[in-house]
Amino acid sequence: MVNTAAAAARGGSSGLPLASLNHISIVCRSLQESLTFYTDVLGFIPVRRPGSFNFDGAWLFNYGIGIHLLQSEDPDSLPGKTEINPKDNHISFQCESMVAVERRLKELGIPYVQRCVEEGGIYVDQIFFHDPDGFMIEICNCDNLPVVPLGADQPLVMAACKRAAVIKQQQVPSAPTTATQCVPSSTTNAIHVSEEAHISCA
Repeated sequence: MVNTAAAAARGGSSGLPLASLNHISIVCRSLQESLTFYTDVLGFIPVRRPGSFNFDGAWLFNYGIGIHLLQSEDPDSLPGKTEINPKDNHISFQCESMVAVERRLKELGIPYVQRCVEEGGIYVDQIFFHDPDGFMIEICNCDNLPVVPLGADQPLVMAACKRAAVIKQQQVPSAPTTATQCVPSSTTNAIHVSEEAHISCA
């Protein structure tokens, strides 16, 4: 379905008539290692891939989007990444429990970095970590923030993901009672499983 509400909020649009995100493609050093990561860690499900492809890969699906894994023809040429930089390219997933995500990452021994951002008294938690090829994954509770089109004259505020809301401009929802516990990290070092540091606004 075309997102006509967003176009209307901008006063019309000359953009392409897009409906939704379908999939992202990721080139892998090891197709099997990436397949294991995206199924066991992120919960994606392998689905049938067209048999006409003449190169190795896998298709996965969950949460309304697809991930297409492509086996690199020259794995040694792929750049390696060790530092988890929240400003790097990434894909982000909304979650229901940041605490549960953090606990699971510790169990799996996956290094991660936490951030917390604030806008108008609303707090958003973020957790960043890498897939086997250094492609970054973000887990967040970003649908706490309403999606407000820039320059919109109407008091329409479209909330991301699961819900829609109409909120009067100048009227900001009060922050959750636990939001005061959320302190943005000042370091870019990864938090490893041996550390007990935890921040959460959830």
